[in-house]
Amino acid sequence: MNTLITGILPQRLWSKSFIFIMLANALLFMAFEMMLPTLPLFVSSLGGGASQIGLVTGIFMFSAILVRPFTSVLAARMDKKFLLIIGILICALTTGAYYLSSGIGMILVLRVIHGFGFGLATTYFATIATENIPRDRRGEGMGYFGVGETVAISIGPLIGTSLLLQYNYQSLFMGGMFILLLALLMAVFVSRKPQANSNSESVASHTASVKLIEKKVLFPSLLILLVGIAAGSIMSFVALFAAERGFSNIAWFFFIVAIASFVVRLFSGTMFDRLGPGSVLLPSAVFAIAGLLALIVAQNQVHFLIAAALYGFGFGAIFPAIQTWCVNLVEEHEHENAMASFFNFFDLGIGGGSLLLGLIASAFSYTMVYAVSIAVLVVYILLYLVYSQKQKERRAFTGGIH
Repeated sequence: MNTLITGILPQRLWSKSFIFIMLANALLFMAFEMMLPTLPLFVSSLGGGASQIGLVTGIFMFSAILVRPFTSVLAARMDKKFLLIIGILICALTTGAYYLSSGIGMILVLRVIHGFGFGLATTYFATIATENIPRDRRGEGMGYFGVGETVAISIGPLIGTSLLLQYNYQSLFMGGMFILLLALLMAVFVSRKPQANSNSESVASHTASVKLIEKKVLFPSLLILLVGIAAGSIMSFVALFAAERGFSNIAWFFFIVAIASFVVRLFSGTMFDRLGPGSVLLPSAVFAIAGLLALIVAQNQVHFLIAAALYGFGFGAIFPAIQTWCVNLVEEHEHENAMASFFNFFDLGIGGGSLLLGLIASAFSYTMVYAVSIAVLVVYILLYLVYSQKQKERRAFTGGIH
């Protein structure tokens, strides 16, 4: 009878562990976002130039990308929760240690170590979160899980700049370290679900390997790469675009993006679970394109914020949908490889896209930057349509054989 009831009723999503893992993940990203606008200022105060500031940013992303292919092998030998705590602790200690840096070389060393910690933490946060979400509510759960990241992205820079303006660099770095230690404390109270298969650990130990790319999630990873390029145009250039157009209160733009992302995730995850990836990935791309187009034609502050809402509806649904899709395409012991590919392709999209779009901005204009971003998302839609058609043909062919 209990089994029958469990099969009929939806399984519980909001467990204590899921709430703690969601909040801890949000705090990790908040501390990370606090550093984005402020660390370049610290590097500059130590005598660093533009090229060194770029190196400080780039070497962090490179080290995070470098460590993620090893996460599956590590998880086969050590407990994921322990590895998550190690990743958060590395982030906390390096964030506090930035203030002790006396030169650019020391900062670069800390950024490499910090990147390793961030790569570990982001991967294990995602994989442990999936363990605490019922399989048939994974789209919904991952949507909620990512809400904290979205909110952190919008308010993290505000907190960082406020601490720096009102106090000093020491307060900024100590504040970031305190937030990460709070995240670590929450992670301690997270419990992992028992393995679905008693032999899964032994399967993992035999099959885990270092993978730069998980082939099973290659296509969705390619899609998130394209999304990352478009997202890089917002993260890197929207403030400069707004200044050029005379729009004020750039903080409101990111706040509206966060609110729209939160609202859309209240239902997009459920749509994913019930109707499949296409029900979310295609409409959300249309919203993101509409947001970028509205940005190009914006004439006043109201238009500017409407563009933020449209883009937020799009990006807010795309990111967790592709993340969930990647998890669904692999076995449980392959979750780390799937998330490593997902995050690495996204980071490559943002980093490489920002570099490419920066060259376009220098040669043409910021308007051209967003026109190119729209073109990238059109390619994303076309690729998904082709993929979807091939999947239908494959299923029809298989059905004909049987």
